[in-house]
Amino acid sequence: MHAFTLTAQVDESVPLDKNMATLKKLTDTTLIPGYKQSWIGIAKAYQESAATMVMLIILAIIFIYAILSVQFESFIDPLIVMLTVPLAAMGALFVLWIFGQSMNIYTQIGLITLIGLITKNGILIVEFANQQLEKGLNAIEAVKKASELRLRPILMTTSAMVLGTMPLVLSNSSGSESRRVIGAVLVGGLSFGTVLTLILLPTIYALVKGDQFYQFLNLKIFSKLNLK
Repeated sequence: MHAFTLTAQVDESVPLDKNMATLKKLTDTTLIPGYKQSWIGIAKAYQESAATMVMLIILAIIFIYAILSVQFESFIDPLIVMLTVPLAAMGALFVLWIFGQSMNIYTQIGLITLIGLITKNGILIVEFANQQLEKGLNAIEAVKKASELRLRPILMTTSAMVLGTMPLVLSNSSGSESRRVIGAVLVGGLSFGTVLTLILLPTIYALVKGDQFYQFLNLKIFSKLNLK
């Protein structure tokens, strides 16, 4: 069995994942069939850390969902709250795309931190809206009142977190590259996620918690079972 090691000097200004993709494409088109490829050194560590971080993100989402299920004593309310996570992730990835950053260990750390921070907005609205439902208001009136009364706390806490993260984005000292990436993820995710949450989450809450949704759901179930 023949084996050989291929080393390459890459442009440090290009993200590591892009260099790895280019090198793999080159070896796939150059080597004869039958060779198996594996990474070593920094590339191997990056590949292993990427797989580990995906698992950590999934576990973080499951853990937060479990805690929220206990808090709300419901399996539906946590899903409404967790709607804030993909919205914030979209904002974080958009900011990374603007600044030409790649998915590395620092962006992944920022995303895990973002999951815990952004769900706070959904909790504030959903918890207060549930209290209004118990007082007899319908879903639309409850979430409207919750959004109005919780708007100031959401904006104040989000502004505090964004301003507190700005020193990471503006840092220029030794090792500032990693801090800037984490700061960009948090600032972008919190900013975009909060705006989108204030627009979409009340709408989703009104649809899910409204009587029409349950009537529609029951109608679908009964029609499939041929029941009246």
